[in-house]
Amino acid sequence: MPDAQLLLLNRDAVEPALQGEQVLAAVREAFVLHSQRAGRVFPVVREKLHTGGVFGIKSGDVASQDLLGFKAAGFWPSNRALGGEPHQATVALFDPHTGRPLCIMDGNAITTARTGAAGGLGLQLLARPKSSRICIFGTGVQARVQLHYALRMLSEPCKVQYVSIAGKPEPAFEAAFQDRCSINVARDRNEAVADSDVVITATPGAGPLFDAEAVRPGTHLTCVGADTAGKRELPEGILERARIFVDDQEQARTIGECQWAPDLPCTEIGDLLAGTVSINRPLTDVTVFDMTGLALQDLTVARFLYKQAIESGAGTRIAWPW
Repeated sequence: MPDAQLLLLNRDAVEPALQGEQVLAAVREAFVLHSQRAGRVFPVVREKLHTGGVFGIKSGDVASQDLLGFKAAGFWPSNRALGGEPHQATVALFDPHTGRPLCIMDGNAITTARTGAAGGLGLQLLARPKSSRICIFGTGVQARVQLHYALRMLSEPCKVQYVSIAGKPEPAFEAAFQDRCSINVARDRNEAVADSDVVITATPGAGPLFDAEAVRPGTHLTCVGADTAGKRELPEGILERARIFVDDQEQARTIGECQWAPDLPCTEIGDLLAGTVSINRPLTDVTVFDMTGLALQDLTVARFLYKQAIESGAGTRIAWPW
């Protein structure tokens, strides 16, 4: 097939196409596919490098949709000194019948959007009705998208307290949300947690971010930063008090917050979305959504981006004969 082509979608092609409703629908579909085992998630590769970076591969397939691919991604903190983004990701789709690559696309925006949508779906399912007080740890790219989807999913006007690395106000972060909520830097992280209905942790996962005693009954926690063995954001003792929900049990117990309490029971959020498990949430329950990220999320989002690009002619096509 000398006329075979490979489609390339760079950041400028991917970012504008990531519309909120489509991303939410794709992520919801990924969770349901995983719950029904209609989509497979292959073992995760996650390794520290001699350069100080962390490199990972998440892959999977959906046989009924002829969907096959992977995301190669990781975290390189030294990129900040170069003026670059420390998170790097690339997504590739393949024809499962021939093994030929169909599309290679920038995965940074995909990772950001699908993780934010996942956190939003979890919050919608698990947070107490009329939750309106949010404490968020972090002010980076993932913190921003998590807060974006949280404000989108919560029905009440919200008060937001954020914890920055330096503990000082970050005007750019506040400016991004000041038209959607009341937002201020937290004076004390434990007081901010205690005063919140929802706590979002979106940091590099270097260690516990607050004291366990600060978490009040009824709090919902969305945990993003623990995605590698050895990482954590929650203090010891929280998981034992909580009802735990995960995107994937094995991943959560290997690289998520659940690695610190692997014997505790947990429920996959896809089972809630698929209706195979119901949740009766007493208002005093503490709930935790331990998110490690599913390959199926990347693939369902990448699939609609690929189809849109084929229909619209977006992207760059290069000869890839075989």
